[in-house]
Amino acid sequence: MQKSILITGGARSGKSALAERRALQPTGRAIYIATARVYAGDSEMADRIAAHRARRGAAWQELHAPVDLAGALRDSDGGAPRLVDCLTLWLTNLMLDEADWRAATDALVEALAAQSAPVILVSNEVGLGIVPENRLARRFRDAAGHVNQAVAAACDEVWLAVAGLPMRVKPSDDTF
Repeated sequence: MQKSILITGGARSGKSALAERRALQPTGRAIYIATARVYAGDSEMADRIAAHRARRGAAWQELHAPVDLAGALRDSDGGAPRLVDCLTLWLTNLMLDEADWRAATDALVEALAAQSAPVILVSNEVGLGIVPENRLARRFRDAAGHVNQAVAAACDEVWLAVAGLPMRVKPSDDTF
């Protein structure tokens, strides 16, 4: 496995399942770094999280990092591969907290460069649709594009998931 891999794609494209299989390949165990938050009354999100946990099973250790993703990577380095799912939920948390998402992205990129154990990151590709009708949605789309570009540049490989199929976007030996 390469040192760092980004898997991006649309909603329900199969990115998480692809990332989970890839993370388990080397050792049969991995660390899942969850970025999701469940807000009061959001039973649908709680159900999604429960379904992800059930699919993963006992081979996974779970860590929660809704905001301090760079810290979670530093703290969990040196052992099993880590899977971060997902960067767009992480960005949502930062924006809702009115945190400096650009500084957090820079810290994430720095943390990725320092990792000794593999990291797989999952992110949604949100810029392929129509221009959102409201300012917040446009800000989020633009920020997600920035985060994805920064992380993709820092990763050894980038994959796009389409209908459950992985398409290599950036091979590990790619130079531009």
